[in-house]
Amino acid sequence: MFPQGRHPTPLQPGQPFKFSVLEICDRIKEEFQFLQAQYHSLKLECEKLVSEKTEMQRHYVMYYEMSYGLNIEMHKQAEIVKRLSAICAQIMPFLTQEHQQQVLQAVERAKQVTMGELNSIVGQQQLQHLSHHASPIPLTPHPSGMPPSSLSGASGTSGLLALSGALMAHSQLAAKEDRVAQDGENRERTPSRSVSASPPESPQDEERTGGTELKRKREEKDLPGHYDSDGDKSDYNLVVDEDPPSEPGSPGNTPSSRLPSAGREMPESPASIASSRSTTPLKPKDQSLVAFESHPHLRTSTISSSLSTIPGGKPAYSFHVSADGQMQPVPFPPDALIGSGIPRHARQLHTLTHGEVVCAVTISSSTQHVYTGGKGCVKVWDVGQPGTKTAVAQLDCLNRDNYIRSCKLLPDGRSLIVGGEASTLSIWDLAAPTPRIKAELTSSAPACYALAISPDAKVCFSCCSDGNIVVWDLQNQTMVRQFQGHTDGASCIDISNYGTKLWTGGLDNTVRCWDLREGRQLQQHDFSSQIFSLGYCPTGEWLAVGMESSNVEILHVTKPDKYQLHLHESCVLSLKFASCGKWFVSTGKDNLLNAWRTPYGASIFQSKESSSVLSCDISVNDKFIVTGSGDKKATVYEVVY
Repeated sequence: MFPQGRHPTPLQPGQPFKFSVLEICDRIKEEFQFLQAQYHSLKLECEKLVSEKTEMQRHYVMYYEMSYGLNIEMHKQAEIVKRLSAICAQIMPFLTQEHQQQVLQAVERAKQVTMGELNSIVGQQQLQHLSHHASPIPLTPHPSGMPPSSLSGASGTSGLLALSGALMAHSQLAAKEDRVAQDGENRERTPSRSVSASPPESPQDEERTGGTELKRKREEKDLPGHYDSDGDKSDYNLVVDEDPPSEPGSPGNTPSSRLPSAGREMPESPASIASSRSTTPLKPKDQSLVAFESHPHLRTSTISSSLSTIPGGKPAYSFHVSADGQMQPVPFPPDALIGSGIPRHARQLHTLTHGEVVCAVTISSSTQHVYTGGKGCVKVWDVGQPGTKTAVAQLDCLNRDNYIRSCKLLPDGRSLIVGGEASTLSIWDLAAPTPRIKAELTSSAPACYALAISPDAKVCFSCCSDGNIVVWDLQNQTMVRQFQGHTDGASCIDISNYGTKLWTGGLDNTVRCWDLREGRQLQQHDFSSQIFSLGYCPTGEWLAVGMESSNVEILHVTKPDKYQLHLHESCVLSLKFASCGKWFVSTGKDNLLNAWRTPYGASIFQSKESSSVLSCDISVNDKFIVTGSGDKKATVYEVVY
């Protein structure tokens, strides 16, 4: 009646041993613990491999930067050798026969110098330079939280002597010595600068202990992340310098801070990088990579306190980049800096004391009025008369704590469109006895970074912090369409001279071209750096792009070749073409206003202001330049031909 096998039978010889339930549970538990231990071991190995991979990537990028810098240095040294050879050939006939023989022997000897001899000479000069400069530099805590630049420079250069000795010329050593001496003097002048205001948990603190980083990361350590000392704070992360005590460092745009975050409303804006009062804190950080800096000569030699023509013998700063990526220094034509429509220099005419950081400027077509945008308001200035300037009107556009980011005049000069850290654009009637708001345009984006007006003044384009480009009908005050494509904030904009194409740059490292008739994207240019400014040449097929990486690139809109300009030391924050199209200006966080020849970038003149230059404009007749800067003022220059 009972099924067979219901009750256990005695174990017979040769049969497998059967475990009880408790024994089986114990075995399963042991197996689980073994697998768990194996899992932890594999997890630790995986984490170790991930950290090694990250380290390898960092080294790869670092060596890529080294090779890029050495490649540029090689081209520059080759150009210097050519020029020196030409000079020797011109001087030789004027020497006596005996001296000619000595010169020829010296040249031949120089051609036969071996790598070992060159390394030995460079090493001796490095030691002499360090022993000469080490004592005057105080070894106090460094403003950037790093060792004094003379020591970091020593460690960076000595480790790379074997690699870069063949490419190091005496002129580079002299430039580095001057820079170290400058750093020592600057640190003695500013002993009170501190980093205590930086949050200790910020990515910046991790970078400081992380060793050698990329040039872009080193510059981003300077980026401000805090606001005025009185607690004023913008909801949309625009930070610009106001008083020296309120300039602490912050994570800024470091890669870690650019990851998606729940607490982050908007991408970092271009003007948030424009807060340094001077470039001095940047230079000690550059010392750690000085052996393969891409243009070390320019770091010391190109900054002048007055407007002056760049001499022709300056090391190469303009490079032609072919379709396959080959860079060659540009030989400028004889008429690069002469001819009709090419300025000789610029003369400062007026200083307009706005009272807040000036993030936007524009000048009327009559050159009678200048408009400066700062915190919450736009001020109107009459610059037609000489003498001390005071604002003739104030247009209260935004909340007191929000910055104006762009202001554009309609061609007739009777209306002004203002955008900034708000979802609303305001259109002002300037023809009324007292300027007043006549319309407002509201979008879904929390901020507007830049504006452009169509040539017929019927349409306005706004670059939004969410990456969209909004097209507005100015007659009906309605939104017509949105161009969607940028994956991060759209930071700058310009329109072609016929009004058929729109060019936009973004914080997603892209420049895009849009067809206004068909409402679609035509082109996309990808870069390795965020785009902060751009301008379309009114008379030609050239587009100038200002980078967060300090480069200015001149793209041909239909061909793959381009020019790359290397005179700025930091972010290029604004850019504007002259109406004639023969020249353009760019401004940057390095306090510089540079004027360039279109398209190859011969430097026409430059001016150094006292703080970051955030914005610029050129009058319609190309006779005046206006700049807005971080020290709460705008400057009007007269262009001299």
